[in-house]
Amino acid sequence: MSFKNFTELAESRYSAKKFLDKKVPAEDIKKIIHAGMIAPTGCNNQTQRIIVVNSEEGLEKIKECTRCHFDAPLVLIISYNKDECWKRPYDGKLSGDIDASIVTTHMMLQAYELGIASCWVMHYRPEVLKEKFALSDNLESTALLVMGYPAEDSKPATAHEKSKLEDEIVKWM
Repeated sequence: MSFKNFTELAESRYSAKKFLDKKVPAEDIKKIIHAGMIAPTGCNNQTQRIIVVNSEEGLEKIKECTRCHFDAPLVLIISYNKDECWKRPYDGKLSGDIDASIVTTHMMLQAYELGIASCWVMHYRPEVLKEKFALSDNLESTALLVMGYPAEDSKPATAHEKSKLEDEIVKWM
């Protein structure tokens, strides 16, 4: 895909829920992963851990964790290592969820630039995911990024075009 600028890319990207039965090439997966690796994280600790699921066996395991798999040919499991997170000294808040979210966003946008659609899924059973993919106790899952080439009839949800007004979201001081 070709975009004039970042805003055009960000505005046109949507959460896809219909995909072609076509594998994403390894070189494109690597580009997507690279976008996540260069994302900013707390103190650049890079606590994210990404599991690439594109085998039939792995995709069947994903289906046991969520109904929101949308039969995508590729799923990235995004988690973070709790032991490596930056911790805010004032209240002990860990940066892990924030780090993983920034990483996921970078990968989602890179994928879209490559013509690969995605949907950020948080509706999954973390305990089943942990068991099926043998996640260690120090890994906390944050999201499933289901991905693939969009089906011909894939389209944004009706709410995609809706946005609150700036004065509802932003306060200038």
